[in-house]
Amino acid sequence: PVLSLKREMRNLSEECNLEPVTVSMAYVYFEKLVLQGKLNKQNRKLCAGACVLLAAKISSDLRKHEVKHLIDKLEERFRFNRRDLIGFEFTVLVALELALYLPENQVLPHYRRLTQQS
Repeated sequence: PVLSLKREMRNLSEECNLEPVTVSMAYVYFEKLVLQGKLNKQNRKLCAGACVLLAAKISSDLRKHEVKHLIDKLEERFRFNRRDLIGFEFTVLVALELALYLPENQVLPHYRRLTQQS
């Protein structure tokens, strides 16, 4: 399920024209949550969605309507309620200890893989 979720994260990010570096950051956030044991059957899609949303907000200068479009897409793809997503975004932020700016060495392996695939 984790791999298929990451594939969904990538596909959705491409549909929303997010940069590979944004997807890479979302992957790192997501993997940190997995390693912390924060994921379960109930919340894994919310986790994935919140990771994409946070990465998009921090790594790109999205305009308000682009953020809304991204949230619409996340809601549609992962089949959750936007209110739940917005609430969960904070939960993920806390789990990541607010550390959204990632060292390059954490992002680069994902980035390389993503740019070689496309």
